[in-house]
Amino acid sequence: MAEVKFEITEERKKILINKIAKKIVDLKLAPVAIVFLESSKPLTFLGNQLLIFMQPFYRAFFSYQEYEEIATMLEDRNNIERLICEIELLEEERHEHKRTAKNT
Repeated sequence: MAEVKFEITEERKKILINKIAKKIVDLKLAPVAIVFLESSKPLTFLGNQLLIFMQPFYRAFFSYQEYEEIATMLEDRNNIERLICEIELLEEERHEHKRTAKNT
């Protein structure tokens, strides 16, 4: 069976990274996800293989095409760093919103 590779534009990468980061922050898993992503950077290929192995679980959150695009995208360490930055940004926004709501 031939392997299908998805070409992902920069705009699509931004959308996917934001979607993943929002899911992580919404589930309040930001600290765990950041540690996992930071520690997996040197092993991006193995991390990608783990992502393929865990496909049944990830498919609960993403469509088939999104899942394949994410798997392809996360082979690049730069995209992992972009995802970490997006998670940190959204987590900070969430905390800021909570602080503002608490002070009002």
